[in-house]
Amino acid sequence: MSESDPPAPPAAVDFGFQTVLRGEKAGRVRAVFDSVADRYDLMNDLMTGGLHRLWKTVLVDALLPRPGTTLLDVAGGTGDVALRWLDRLGALADARRGQALVVDANERMLEVGRDRALDRGIIAGPIRIAAMAEALPFSDRAVDACSIAFGLRNVTEIDTALREMHRVLKPGGRFACLEFSRVALPLLGPLYERYSFTVIPWLGEQVTGEPAAYRYLVESIRRFPAQEALATRMRQVGFERVHHRNLAGGIVALHTAWRL
Repeated sequence: MSESDPPAPPAAVDFGFQTVLRGEKAGRVRAVFDSVADRYDLMNDLMTGGLHRLWKTVLVDALLPRPGTTLLDVAGGTGDVALRWLDRLGALADARRGQALVVDANERMLEVGRDRALDRGIIAGPIRIAAMAEALPFSDRAVDACSIAFGLRNVTEIDTALREMHRVLKPGGRFACLEFSRVALPLLGPLYERYSFTVIPWLGEQVTGEPAAYRYLVESIRRFPAQEALATRMRQVGFERVHHRNLAGGIVALHTAWRL
């Protein structure tokens, strides 16, 4: 290796508060979501008091949906964001008005999303594709908008995933990332900390029988980059006009950017 070569990535990465071999993380994350897929949407409602629905609506608004455009929602799970996009465009009734692609590494999550859409009578729903965020199966400059909601912290190679999402966006395309972040209100911090480490795992046990999955969720939030640190990493892979907006006092942050 020459002096100009970039350093090799570390062999170990965070999995919540644990440290695991880099090659093991994706499988461990997949096992977490396999274990909770059937109750995933219900748990989101219970954990956030339904606020995740509002946050996802804010995300879709920030993507500036226009008729005839295509959204790629990465780590899109059961399809919440994609369905909101299609509904906003009227594409659930007329596919010519827009398209949504959902990519997720967890096939069980995609299956649950497909079944729930069918149960609601949604036939012209999003296209679902099993793939890793670090290796999106699309050509360069393929989509008009790209999003990732509550999924980036589960990715092994965050910078690679950001680079891939930048790659598949058309010039002038909009990117938005919704993720749990750092609380910005001092009085809220201790309350949120106690809620996170006591109530959320307890809810996980009662609803899914998998408290460990929700302990991982809380721990992964604490390991995720803070608002400005994530904004810096987005700029480093090529995104421009990067901004972030705190929601719920910083419990959640919405990062937006353009590919220009």
